[in-house]
Amino acid sequence: MADELRVMWDFSDLPATEARLRDRLASAIGDAERAEVLTQLARVEGLRGDTVAGQQMLAEAEALAAPDSPGRVRVFLERGRLLRSAGAPEEALPLFVAAFVLASHLGETFLAVDAAHMAALVDNVDDWTGRGVELASSSDDPQVRGWIGALFNNLGWARFEAGRFEEALAAFRSALAAREETSDDVHEVEVARYAVARTLRALGQPAEAAGLMGRAIAASPPDGWFHEELAEDYAALGWRNEASDQARRALDLLDAHQAPDRVARLRELANA
Repeated sequence: MADELRVMWDFSDLPATEARLRDRLASAIGDAERAEVLTQLARVEGLRGDTVAGQQMLAEAEALAAPDSPGRVRVFLERGRLLRSAGAPEEALPLFVAAFVLASHLGETFLAVDAAHMAALVDNVDDWTGRGVELASSSDDPQVRGWIGALFNNLGWARFEAGRFEEALAAFRSALAAREETSDDVHEVEVARYAVARTLRALGQPAEAAGLMGRAIAASPPDGWFHEELAEDYAALGWRNEASDQARRALDLLDAHQAPDRVARLRELANA
């Protein structure tokens, strides 16, 4: 029932997602399906920060899921996600590995790639990204191939944060190519372009970065992060008026929960 579960999800609307999952749980389904639905309700609770409720649902799911089943893979995955969110990545890793091994054994490629994606967040990002990309690239399923962009994106930011900018740029360019191939979401594609631009600026290439951000802004719905990046690109080029204009647009679009130093920098650029 993997496809059915995926279409129930809207990460921007957890109450609606929960309602759809609970409706499914209340219908006439067998234990195997019931276990899978419970794991997704556990994920909802995890995203809300309620680890206790999530673990309780996973205990119910585990009791219903056969040892070699997609439901058991999902129990491993969601238990690992809960532990990672609770600040226990070392405890989460064996669960992600177990999910990867079992999903691969069962031929559940989407879940195997999801597990590799999660393992990459808590272990060797290069190794696990490679495993995930290899699996996703060998699939004809568009939803499985959709993981390629996410995997390269996470790899890119890990390298970026480590100061490995040339390697980050390569990963982000791979992410952008994958998004352009697999995604129908214009904003998702342009977020990938933003990551390339951000890295080009870090490499001292603000003109190239500005060109990419102009394209992203023209193609995508308004996004404060895009205008912020273009403001920084213009500032690096010495274009003070253009930087000021973009910083003001960014301030208008970004929500009130941004880090104080980020807001201060934008105000500095806006008033330059």
